[in-house]
Amino acid sequence: MYTGRIRQILLITDGCSNQGEDPNAMAALAREEGITVNVIGVMEQDMIDEKGIKEIESIALSGGGVSQIVYAQQLSQTVQMVTRKAMTQTIQGVVNKELQQILGRSKTLDDLPPEKRGEVIEVVDELGETIELDVLILVDTSASMRQKLPTVKEALVDLSLSLNARSGDNYFSVFVFPGKKNDVEKVLDWTPNLQSLTKIFSQLTTGGITPTGPALRAALSSFNQNHSMRRSLLSRDDESFFEESM
Repeated sequence: MYTGRIRQILLITDGCSNQGEDPNAMAALAREEGITVNVIGVMEQDMIDEKGIKEIESIALSGGGVSQIVYAQQLSQTVQMVTRKAMTQTIQGVVNKELQQILGRSKTLDDLPPEKRGEVIEVVDELGETIELDVLILVDTSASMRQKLPTVKEALVDLSLSLNARSGDNYFSVFVFPGKKNDVEKVLDWTPNLQSLTKIFSQLTTGGITPTGPALRAALSSFNQNHSMRRSLLSRDDESFFEESM
């Protein structure tokens, strides 16, 4: 039974990166460290940016995640769908690796008899409800996103309500790019409660460049810091338990 933690970056943007590192390289680096990069492209009804769409799909592919192009009106449902789909995809990947160790390298979930496949799918669904989930959300706040930010805020609050219905623990963090003073700014540190975004979004400003690569690098760094902090806390708990047991 898989008992690990699923870690996702959810990038919400409407344009092409034009500052800093290659976002594809940063997404690939995140994937190497076990962090899935999912990308939602928010488009206007009457505008199709082929270059932007290509980049959105490419970043998700490099990051082993899911990409989706959406009009702002459908953003809430899409954010929930992409997060859930990526979580299921990650769990299925782990299950397939376990099956290959048991049944042989060429075997996957699709190779099982229907009744056995159904049992495994039930396990995947159960894990989707119980596994611990970390989601770091990167929001593009360049000038073209100005009219879309209220919709982004609503979508993220809806995501919080949806995921908190799970029995597993959820932790969120939110970065925006560009920030007021730097390419990237953290606006919400790791917390189980995304509803606190209501006050934050009203204070955000929009404009400037689109430093998607630096934003992904900052997200990756935040995951590493969060992981180190948790390890430190666990070590202290172990020490306390040892001392109390003496």
